Amino acid sequence: MECVAWGSLYFSRRFTMNTQPNGSSKTMRIDIPPDLRDELQRTGRRPPGAVPSAEPVHPPRESATPAVRVGGADFQQLFHSVYDGAVIAETNGRIVDSNSRAQDFLKQTREELCAMSITDVISGANAATLATLISTLDKDRFVLIQAYCNRKDGRIFPTEIAVNRLTVHGVQYLCMFIRDITWRRQAEDMLRTVHNAIQNTPTGIAIANRDTQIEYVNNAAARLWGRERREDLIGREVRSLFPEPAVAEAMIKAVSGGNSWTGEITVARPDGSTVAVQVVAAANRNTEDELSGMVLSFLDISDRRRAEQAERQAERQRVMVESLGAACHHLGQPATVLLASLELMTRMPSQDRAVTEELLSSSMEAAESLREMLHELNDMTESEYRTTAYLESGKDSGVDAPRILDVRSNHVP
Repeated sequence: MECVAWGSLYFSRRFTMNTQPNGSSKTMRIDIPPDLRDELQRTGRRPPGAVPSAEPVHPPRESATPAVRVGGADFQQLFHSVYDGAVIAETNGRIVDSNSRAQDFLKQTREELCAMSITDVISGANAATLATLISTLDKDRFVLIQAYCNRKDGRIFPTEIAVNRLTVHGVQYLCMFIRDITWRRQAEDMLRTVHNAIQNTPTGIAIANRDTQIEYVNNAAARLWGRERREDLIGREVRSLFPEPAVAEAMIKAVSGGNSWTGEITVARPDGSTVAVQVVAAANRNTEDELSGMVLSFLDISDRRRAEQAERQAERQRVMVESLGAACHHLGQPATVLLASLELMTRMPSQDRAVTEELLSSSMEAAESLREMLHELNDMTESEYRTTAYLESGKDSGVDAPRILDVRSNHVP
């Protein structure tokens, strides 16, 4: 790229097209920043980075003679049927003809335009601009200008201007085709904004084509997979991001069917560390609403997993503390019966067989109850812990009511 200074302005100049293998026909691109002096006067502010030119936007002209239409009827018919705005000017920059499209763009009549120079039309252009344009056309067939044009009300709009030499009846002119690229510029600005947002979001983003090959990842996605460069993931298969092939196939099948998919995976990084990731995948469609690939977003849920684990651990500790009192409650009742029966048997003055058998039966039942409870407590897992109100009247009395471990609810006869 070569920077060329025109007056107080700097313009980037580079070749953008070579139409002949031998280089005989070239297109030179020139970028011209606008002169925002009128815009500043009208709105009271200048966009960041704007630099005013050294010359007035509309330099006064000593005289302007009425211009005749260039070419014959056939030429004029073709000239006015061109979709782009077309302006024909003499080599000194004086405009001699324009089509209706150019008049609509610039909000000027043909007579008004024929009293102007192309330096009046292109914002930021001046005499040095015109001289460089002429010298460039002497070497190259076309010049493509990215610039802003002035409307009659002082507003400017972005344009792409193709300039070439035009010879009519032996007279050489400059022919300019002006295209309004306002919508294109707005779309580019929006795409740039979206790109910056995606690139800097803390959520990982990946885009894959129809062959499930990754074409784009942002910085967050690269960091999730422990990569220093985004390029380390670009070109890889989406399946390579999933530790379990079955999960990857389920995701691809859902997205290929036009559905979204959500799941959680554990990613192993090259340094040996792991990270829990929530994956959301959706179909990516083109302007024809045809499936063109998929978009995946990745969210680090390691902190959430740790919080859930800590919550489960706290619940387990709470249940264990409750179990201590519950075990005492459930074991105390049969133990009391057993001790009372043994004490009565030792205090009996005579051997009453009927009473003895009754006491022995009660003792056996109490011992069997103790055995069953100890068996239940021994086999009980963390997921089976249940508590119940200590008293029937306390079931609906609120969370602060005394509770005990519900052992019997786990027993299946």
